[in-house]
Amino acid sequence: MSTVGPDNYNWGAAKRFRLIIREQGQSREMGGNEMSLAVGIVDNIMMQALDTKASDIHLQPERDQLRIRFRQDGVLHDNGQLPPEQAANVLARLKLSAGMRIDEQREPQDGRIDMEYDGRRLAARASCVPTLNGEKFVMRLLDPSAMKVDLETLGMPADVKDLWVKAVQVPYGLILVTGPTGSGKTSTLYASLNQLDSKRRNIVTVEDPVEYEFDHNIAQVQVTEKVGFPRVMRSFLRQDPDVMMVGEIRDPESLAIAIQAGLTGHLVLSTLHTNNAIESIGRMVDMGGESYLISGVLVAIMAQRLVRRNCPKCAEPFPYAREDLEQLGIGANDMAGAKLMKGKGCPECRGTGFKGRIGVYELIMGNRDLKQAIWKEQGYTELLEVARKQGFRSMLEDGKAKVLAGITTPDEVMKAVLTQAVD
Repeated sequence: MSTVGPDNYNWGAAKRFRLIIREQGQSREMGGNEMSLAVGIVDNIMMQALDTKASDIHLQPERDQLRIRFRQDGVLHDNGQLPPEQAANVLARLKLSAGMRIDEQREPQDGRIDMEYDGRRLAARASCVPTLNGEKFVMRLLDPSAMKVDLETLGMPADVKDLWVKAVQVPYGLILVTGPTGSGKTSTLYASLNQLDSKRRNIVTVEDPVEYEFDHNIAQVQVTEKVGFPRVMRSFLRQDPDVMMVGEIRDPESLAIAIQAGLTGHLVLSTLHTNNAIESIGRMVDMGGESYLISGVLVAIMAQRLVRRNCPKCAEPFPYAREDLEQLGIGANDMAGAKLMKGKGCPECRGTGFKGRIGVYELIMGNRDLKQAIWKEQGYTELLEVARKQGFRSMLEDGKAKVLAGITTPDEVMKAVLTQAVD
């Protein structure tokens, strides 16, 4: 899509795509003249984003236009622009569909857009922020079919996956997934919940926001400004839970409740923002967690990043420079049987050479030695030594293995785990 305009968008889009308004618990199709320019443009933007499997839509106001960008496989791509006279009506329709105030243009607003496309029910998390040249509107597309991801497809090494499956089957304790925003933590947690028996166990989730809705037997709560994580977590502990998934441990109070829940017979799965798995232990101590309690409750910590996969249609053997390989620790001894590949670009991958993403992982298990090291408040180096004895491999090492297997490129791994490389 170069420029979105009346000459090159699909006037029949509304028949395949519908915006849904939720009012007082009832859902209905959002009104609007099908021949209206703004209706057609909005439908087309959404359809193109869904067809190209974009994760986010950015509508960026500039001095003389509204730039449209899609995030695909973690990277933003230009996808056209709108003149100011069309942009105002498009933003008004999107704000209305997200439950935002159209007349409010000075304060940030958040909302949720519900939609149907080709018979599928979808949603988008929307954010509108006033900027120098107008309002910037960003949508995170949420596809329920993406929730049904299987642990098998995430890209965990076989030994890591086996240990992780054992970890999520324990009856109680604390399990953490760590990494920056957009590293696939939520997908890992959802895939892990799908491993559990929701018929015989009471599973509850506390999320901000609820990105995907489970079909059966799992109660999900969206936190708000008035009702935060700690309050919902405390309430859920009176609901006889077996498993509690907490979207993110953000504050000392949430951490204290999660630790107490894990120690009193509940399995708690959550996320934390740290650079790697071992740093998560220090982070919990910094947040007020007692070392002896952390050592008693910890089951496993997974750290992860996402890297783009080489396009299977156009990937071909590629002679990477020695410097690029050495940055990952790949030497002559590693080259036996290596399949170094790179996508040259084709219509299938929109000329990028990449299609889809895969995770790189590191996992530490809360075995007896690690628990003892945490209880003794040992430092990073000592904890790393204990982890190495249980077979720990860093994300950088997992990325190196995926490069040697031809799955991704050295540059992708370096960008994803740069903090590890600097260490």
